[in-house]
Amino acid sequence: MELHALFPTVVATDRMAMDPLMLAGQLQTLLSLRGEAYSNPDEGCAWTGDLNGIWQLHEHHDFRSLADEVIARVWIYLEQTGFDLDQIALHLQRCWPVLSAAGQVVGRHHHPNAHVSAIVYLSGDGQGREGALCLHARHQLNELVPGLAVGHGGPIRDHHPRNQHLWTFNPEPGLVVIFPSRLDHSVGENMDEESLRVSLSFDFVLTAQDSSAPAEYLAPHPHQWHRCERPLS
Repeated sequence: MELHALFPTVVATDRMAMDPLMLAGQLQTLLSLRGEAYSNPDEGCAWTGDLNGIWQLHEHHDFRSLADEVIARVWIYLEQTGFDLDQIALHLQRCWPVLSAAGQVVGRHHHPNAHVSAIVYLSGDGQGREGALCLHARHQLNELVPGLAVGHGGPIRDHHPRNQHLWTFNPEPGLVVIFPSRLDHSVGENMDEESLRVSLSFDFVLTAQDSSAPAEYLAPHPHQWHRCERPLS
């Protein structure tokens, strides 16, 4: 019997070379940007820059070259998932840091305001004690009986490649993960009392190119938008 894995969700991983001195400087910059803040705001939730005014980190001189490397990888991701690059424009919408101390997590969520997301890790030993990234299956048709794959004592074998409800990545410096923004994801608890889990998140938006008419369902380039002023009352 031949099995066909249809309609795959494409998640890309890569390794970015990290200069130790530059990495040390970037970590110090992030700690300075965080300041006295610790969480978001619940003590069990990691501190995220997007909720604290730090959402354009790609404009900071310490992170511009890193952002350029991520952008280059996102273009490759789009080409390898079947996009005609001559018909689209790619926009980096926001970039923010996530700092997770011992005992902190990031709850399950997705990014409805973006199309493609990326994460770059600046810390970790590859063992996952600082908190693994979890990508969650939104629909799991192969479980056949709804809820069976995550229920207790069910007949589906754990971690079977054709019936996984989540996939995890252990952080380490230079790991890059790229995925569709509407894919649910979360971060497990940092179990290492001595380590701070540090990552950078990126959100990208796709539009038509500036000089072309947009395809159906693809937004026109922002240069072709018309801002509607609020009428005076």
